[in-house]
Amino acid sequence: MKIENMEKYRGVYALLLTAFNDDKSIDYDGYAAYVEWQAANNPHYLFPVCGSSEMASLTLDERIKVAETAVKHSNGVPCFATANLEPSWHGQIEEVKRMEQTGVEGLVFVTKGYGNDDDRIVTYLNELAENSTLPILLYEFPGLQPHLMSAKAYGELAKTGRFVGIKDTTCKMDTICEKIAVQGETGVLQANIPYLLEAYEAGARGVVATPTSCGAGLFRKMYDEFFVEKDYEAAKKTYEHIILLDQCIDSGFMASAKYLCQLQGVPMSYVTRGNHDLAPCRLKSIRTFYDYAKANGILK
Repeated sequence: MKIENMEKYRGVYALLLTAFNDDKSIDYDGYAAYVEWQAANNPHYLFPVCGSSEMASLTLDERIKVAETAVKHSNGVPCFATANLEPSWHGQIEEVKRMEQTGVEGLVFVTKGYGNDDDRIVTYLNELAENSTLPILLYEFPGLQPHLMSAKAYGELAKTGRFVGIKDTTCKMDTICEKIAVQGETGVLQANIPYLLEAYEAGARGVVATPTSCGAGLFRKMYDEFFVEKDYEAAKKTYEHIILLDQCIDSGFMASAKYLCQLQGVPMSYVTRGNHDLAPCRLKSIRTFYDYAKANGILK
């Protein structure tokens, strides 16, 4: 079944971090408050169960509950969630069906380490898509390598009408442009901040990038300035602010982004299931950026 009105799936996809308690169990109350805060920043979509949410460290049951919680607290902002992390084929089919039942607007399929085999990745993704009627966003997830999809493979998938876009993580303008050339009605969504403005100018149709986890309002502002208002000078200025944000959280990203959310009033710790030891000087650096951003109306 082809997806109608693909234009609606363009825009800003705000990545959702996962809130954890000190014992690294999920803090669902903190997570719910964070989802509500993210939704208030007015992204087009929320993206729970993603790389930034540490999805590789979550069990299937946790991923399902995280998606359910996001949908419940999104205040109407539609959600997309990854649905093919299980190792076995039958496990992925079950995962797809369970994720559908959470109430998400659409599913995300990672490239599953098949990036070096065009025929295999196209066959795999088409066959998995047969188990759902929801729109599907593709994701070159670096956690399963080789993860980068060729423009040839993407072009074939775009023609099927089942896939609404791709989170491109190539971080190179030539390969970004190769996908844009074959995107058709779908949308190439950019993950790389240094090339975000250039990608928009080349024809990319949205963004799914790590700093959206703690500054989604800036990305929506830039998107509207560029695509709706056609005010390219304003978009360029907002893009410069986004660059500063990206640099602020680049070191120890997940913990740094959580701390920046905390400074903005979100009741969540910066505990992760990986390394979350932020040195006092790192905390000072993030706080200094936040004070500057708040004083200058960049962040609230």
